[in-house]
Amino acid sequence: MPSSRTWLLNALATVVLWGIWGAFSGLSPQHGFPETLVYCVWALTMVPPALIVLAQARWRLDTNPRAIAYGLTVGLLGAGGQMVLFYAVTRGPAYLIFPVISLSPVVTIALSFLFMGERTGRLGAVGIVLALLALPTFDFAPGGDTSGGTWLWMALVVMACWGLQAYFMKSANHVMSGESIFFYMTVTGLALVPVALTLTDFSRAINYGADGPWLAAGIQVLNAIGALTLVFAFRYGKAIIVAPLTNAGAPLATAIISLVALGVMPGSIKLVGIGLALAASLMLAFEPDSVDDEEIASEAFASQ
Repeated sequence: MPSSRTWLLNALATVVLWGIWGAFSGLSPQHGFPETLVYCVWALTMVPPALIVLAQARWRLDTNPRAIAYGLTVGLLGAGGQMVLFYAVTRGPAYLIFPVISLSPVVTIALSFLFMGERTGRLGAVGIVLALLALPTFDFAPGGDTSGGTWLWMALVVMACWGLQAYFMKSANHVMSGESIFFYMTVTGLALVPVALTLTDFSRAINYGADGPWLAAGIQVLNAIGALTLVFAFRYGKAIIVAPLTNAGAPLATAIISLVALGVMPGSIKLVGIGLALAASLMLAFEPDSVDDEEIASEAFASQ
C-alpha cells in the first residue's frame, strides 16, 4: 500500500518540473524552432516515461471501453492544450501566460465539488482560497501590455482544457491504472503530430541545430515527466487539493527561477502573489485530510 504522502511527493515533483519547464519553454521557438515542431518533440518525449511505467506494471493495459474513453478524453484535453500553449508562448510572455493557465483549478475544484462530493478540512480550504487569490496577481502588470491580443485567449483555452483534464484524470483513476492513463495520454499526443506537421511552415528557415530540437527535447522532457507525476498525484490524492497545489506551485517555481536565473524582477503585486502562493502550497501540503483511505483502496486493483 502506498504511503499517505505519495500524492504529495508526486505533486511536488510536478511543481518543480513544470516550474523549470515554464521558465524556459519559450527558448527553442525564440531560436528559430517552430512551435508546431516543439509540439512534435514534446509528444516524442512522452514515449520513454510511458514505456517505463508500463514495463513496471508488467505491460498490463486497461482496454475496456470505459477506460479507453477516459484515457482518450484525458489525453486529447492535455495534448490539445499543449498545442495551443506552444503557440501562445511565441505570442506573449510566459510569466503572464502561465499564471492565466494556472487558474484551471477553478474548473477542477468546481467539478470535483459538484460531481465527486470531494471536501477538505479548514486548512486545505484556506489554502485553496489563498491559491485562487494568488493566481490573478501574477497577471497584474500596470503599464504593461496585458491586453495581450491572441495570446490571452489562447491561455484561457489552455486553462479550460487543463481544468477539465484534471477532473477527468481523477475520475479515470477510479476505473483504470495510472500507467494506463499515461499511456493513452502519450497515444493521443502522438496522434496529433500529423496535425502539427501540417500546420508547420517548412518554407521558413528552421533551426535544426543544438539550440533547436535538442534544446526543445531537454525542456519538454521535464513537461513529460511532470505529467506522469501529476497522474500519480491525482491517483492518490484529492483533486480538490492536488489541482490548486500544482497549479499555484508551478507558477511560483517559474517566478522564482525567472528571478534567479533569468534576471527578471517581479513587481510588488507579483511578490505579494508569490507570498500567497507559498502560503497556499504549505497549507495544502500539510492538510491532514488531503487523502482518504477509500481513494487509496480504490486503486489497490492496479497492484494486483
